[in-house]
Amino acid sequence: MLFADLIFTGGPIFTATGTEPRPGSVAVRDGRIIAVSSAADSDAAAPTHGVTTGGVATDAVTTNAVATDADIRALIGPDTEVINLEGKLLSPGFQDAHVHAVWGGLDLIRCDLSQDSTRDQYVARLKTYAAANPELEWILGGGWNMSAFPGGTPTASDLDLAVADRPAFIPNRDGHGAWVNSRALELAGITAETPDPADGRIERDAAGNPTGTLHEGAMALVNQLLPETSPADYSRALMIGQEYLHSLGVTAWQDAILGGYGDAGDATPAYMEAATSGALTARVVGALWWDRTRGPEQIPELVLRRKNNAAGRFAATSVKIMQDGVAENFTAAMLEPYLDGCGHHTDNSGISFVDAAQLISNVTELDALGFQVHFHAIGDRAVRECLDAVEAARAINGPNDNRHHIAHLQVVHPDDIHRFAEVGVTANLQSYWAALEPQMVDLTLPFLGDPRSSWQYPWADLHRAGTHLASGSDWSVSSPDPMAAIHVAVNRIAAPGHKEGEYDAFLPEQSIDLLTAMTAYTAGSAFTNHLDETGTIEVGKIADLVVLDRNPFAGPADQIGLTRSEQTFVEGERVFRAPAQP
Repeated sequence: MLFADLIFTGGPIFTATGTEPRPGSVAVRDGRIIAVSSAADSDAAAPTHGVTTGGVATDAVTTNAVATDADIRALIGPDTEVINLEGKLLSPGFQDAHVHAVWGGLDLIRCDLSQDSTRDQYVARLKTYAAANPELEWILGGGWNMSAFPGGTPTASDLDLAVADRPAFIPNRDGHGAWVNSRALELAGITAETPDPADGRIERDAAGNPTGTLHEGAMALVNQLLPETSPADYSRALMIGQEYLHSLGVTAWQDAILGGYGDAGDATPAYMEAATSGALTARVVGALWWDRTRGPEQIPELVLRRKNNAAGRFAATSVKIMQDGVAENFTAAMLEPYLDGCGHHTDNSGISFVDAAQLISNVTELDALGFQVHFHAIGDRAVRECLDAVEAARAINGPNDNRHHIAHLQVVHPDDIHRFAEVGVTANLQSYWAALEPQMVDLTLPFLGDPRSSWQYPWADLHRAGTHLASGSDWSVSSPDPMAAIHVAVNRIAAPGHKEGEYDAFLPEQSIDLLTAMTAYTAGSAFTNHLDETGTIEVGKIADLVVLDRNPFAGPADQIGLTRSEQTFVEGERVFRAPAQP
């Protein structure tokens, strides 16, 4: 008799296979699920012994039969760990389809501003950090929110209050802008005469003098001067990021940028070291950065990097193309111009970082080489350009299983909703953002205007059109807590404790139900990550699982975001256990 290593019983099971959770039990052996019972089916199911389950000889049940509770009790041996769920929910582990785990870890080991929300708090924390680290040549950190500053643009003079003796470079939460002090501007030689780069903008006063905020490609004017992040710091950041994500029930992710973007450098060697040593317990797909200052000549390099960067639970099989910026600094690519503060059209429609015709050519070649393309698209023009590129690639190359996906999707023109399913593009949702908060109210809605403001984060429309949905957080841009994002997807209101202010639901007609939102963050992202042996609770699947502290399906919708992870498992091995509560 082959006994189970691990059994979960006494609670509801969310299988992510299209049905609501039902009471049942799950048995695990050698890292795989060998039996699943459901109380609703137990009376009808007959035990079937001595057959194969997921290709492994067992004394459990067949892959097409539902086990009974008696079947699973029979798998309990002297060394079996039995976890009594006590009514709590067992779910497949969450998979974050768009995250920057190493960047998030770096923020945590530098000056992390993500827990603060005002100018004075930022200045105070930076001042304390600089004083505590007198040996640092540069003061680095991140996590400030644009809504804390007039117009979303902090000044060098503000940052000088915290640190004036050394240069400081502090990206904001979304990574599309940086706050620099006077010393950094001086070292970079940025003056009134410095032209804006083609892919960015230097914030200036009325006389043309730089004020201390650098948007998009303008960040490179300073970050090219930064000291290199050491391999040891990358490795430390990865382990800290992994620990944090596991604590939230995340068992796999797609790192959305591996390569030379911003000040973060390339974390690929850290992933390879951890994957080779076994320290990488998560499953990670790496999205190799498409250098928008170059063209198709970089494709052979990407092919070589894909070949050389696969080990253990890590594989760099995706390519990240950032097609536009963000709406708050007017660099998201729009079909129509932004409005000014008075509601009049401007002459600015944002930036397409890759020429639309060249994007089609690049994506077609990447698609033919078997790469998945992971697009960043915020504005409706960028979304359309990405869909056009995939449609053209399919017309030339034919259908395949590359599973391209577009992340963010803040503004989607209604004419493009149906195209996702038609061309086979996954909608990669960052649902945490689909709620009203100061940055949306002050820095976005007035400049989008109607009807464009009502086209934001159209999750329900995409779902109704048959679009495949995946989910991610974009941490360190925003919280990596899957349940906080799922809360917003269902309620279109921020999860309790996550954002300041009291607001009504944001476009509530675009909310999706909890079953759909949970499935997107489990099976949906597993599909996108090509991790087909994970993402659902089924016999034969790998036992990447999370125990939540409650069953969110059984409680009120406005409490979904209070759900926490209690235990996280990868291949049946516990990688996180919440501290015991007093």
